Amino acid sequence: MNHSLIEIKALRKSFQGHEVLRGVDLTVPEGGITLIIGKSGEGKSVLLKHIVGLLQPDSGEVLFQGRPLTRMRRSERGVLARSMSFMFQNMALFDSLTVFENIALPLREKTRLPERDIAARVMAIVDHLELGPVRDKYPSQISGGMQKRVALARALVNEPKVVLFDEPTTGLDPIRKNAVLSLIAQSRKTFGFTALMVSHDIPDVFRIAAKVAMLDAGRIVFTGTPEETLASEMPVVARFLAGEEDPPADMEEAS
Repeated sequence: MNHSLIEIKALRKSFQGHEVLRGVDLTVPEGGITLIIGKSGEGKSVLLKHIVGLLQPDSGEVLFQGRPLTRMRRSERGVLARSMSFMFQNMALFDSLTVFENIALPLREKTRLPERDIAARVMAIVDHLELGPVRDKYPSQISGGMQKRVALARALVNEPKVVLFDEPTTGLDPIRKNAVLSLIAQSRKTFGFTALMVSHDIPDVFRIAAKVAMLDAGRIVFTGTPEETLASEMPVVARFLAGEEDPPADMEEAS
């Protein structure tokens, strides 16, 4: 648990002259769930996309087990990519595919497993997440909560070492939200992956997180346990947890 699986060092990223990430430093310990919090538009999803390789930094590094992503050979990056999964905020399920086919997609695209083995692995995750009754249905035929389960199943079917979750409970009512969070926590214990999660569902998500990092103004301004986060007297953390807006810069300087 104490070993750093992922390290982010001095990461910077701009879009059309607007600097979103301004020197992010963060370590993600192996095992457990690391939670990234912060206001909307602070670059949390942008940070996840750098880790999974969907975006390249302007400067800085992402390291896996001490090795910079930029210095890995293409074959090594391929192995790393196959060991990671990304559960998107909008789930990105394909409407033209059944639940079974959506879950099987990563195996069909990224492996050379025979169809027999793909079916066995899909059915194992279907059983684990209790998706049997809907496996032959299409996403439009099932509830939002069930769609989240399907997206989780698809993220786990390739037995990843790392799973990145971008707002996994968006759009769910409180009961289904807590059910999905519990499923993620149970699945992490069962499959042993390391999770990095972006979420606004505070404090509910704190009960499954091991580490919390707050992204503000393009930098990580706080890290700690959920308990330390809730007890923090840092004004930026306290205001965020209370749902309060930041004061104007001149007022903050005056105080």
